[in-house]
Amino acid sequence: MSIRDTIKKSVLEELGQGDISIGHIAGALFVTMLLAFFIFHIYKLVKKSGFYSHTFNVSMAVISLVTAGIILSMQSNIVISLGMVGALSIVRFRTAVKDPMDLLFLFWSIGTGIICGAGLYKIAILQALFVTISIFLFEMLPKSKAPCLLVVNLDGKEGEAEIKALMGKYSKYYKEKSRNVTKHGIDLIFEVSTGKGNVLIDEIIMLNQVSNAALLSHDGEVRA
Repeated sequence: MSIRDTIKKSVLEELGQGDISIGHIAGALFVTMLLAFFIFHIYKLVKKSGFYSHTFNVSMAVISLVTAGIILSMQSNIVISLGMVGALSIVRFRTAVKDPMDLLFLFWSIGTGIICGAGLYKIAILQALFVTISIFLFEMLPKSKAPCLLVVNLDGKEGEAEIKALMGKYSKYYKEKSRNVTKHGIDLIFEVSTGKGNVLIDEIIMLNQVSNAALLSHDGEVRA
């Protein structure tokens, strides 16, 4: 018998036993369910914004159980293992994950299912503990406020110097991002870092050449 045949026989004997007890399956799924319930509540606690989706949270938690079932099936039979690999290789998920935090919880949920399916419960529990601590520790770090966008429409070619003087007075930092020149005037967009946005825009709109001014903010962050 060649080395290849020996390895093939060994693999077939190892994966073809299929002697996974009901107790082992129930235990793995029960631990996975408890951890999925934990992930569900941590996600609900972390997602404080109005974009929280209960359906997404439930689906993400149940993914752990589905993944654990797949891993348990792959341990029992090599045919199922190869079938799972082939099936998962052609599956394409088109749902876009817009928030990086959602991606973290999805990966955590899938990883929990894989680890519990393999019977490594201590690793799954310690992972849940350390991931949770890490999330809340990083959430406590101070965040730098992102700059605002100042949009100004001028009726003529004058007044730009006065706008820049006001930005220098009321802002820590400003930078011209866009300039659109027409026959009727100039449209300017500045990136402004200021804590006195209301005062700044009130004084800009009082300038003679300014027909419209808007200060736009977003929920993004900048690196400190």
